[in-house]
Amino acid sequence: MEWYIKVLKNYAVFEGRARRKEYWMFVLFNFLAALCLGFIEGFLGAFSNTDQSILSFIYNLAVLIPSIAVGIRRMHDVDRSGWWILCPIVNLVFAVTDGTAGSNKFGPDPKANER
Repeated sequence: MEWYIKVLKNYAVFEGRARRKEYWMFVLFNFLAALCLGFIEGFLGAFSNTDQSILSFIYNLAVLIPSIAVGIRRMHDVDRSGWWILCPIVNLVFAVTDGTAGSNKFGPDPKANER
């Protein structure tokens, strides 16, 4: 949960670097939140004829900018431009790749104290 909160606190920070753990924990939490919202909307939809997807829409809108920001910072960690998040397949490869050891042009190594 701390990684999710960290990303939300840095919701508009497009500079610097994000570790794999920070990125993937944010992705995992978003997946679980979407799953829970889907169940809630399905349950509520069973008792009414209205479309309950407004909850998912609001949640997705709320995490759109933080998702883009952490994706760009993740690309910076592998010494790539943030524009790479626009290529989904390449983005996935870079997202699972270990970050550049030491500083790079995007900032200091976030894992420096662990290396």
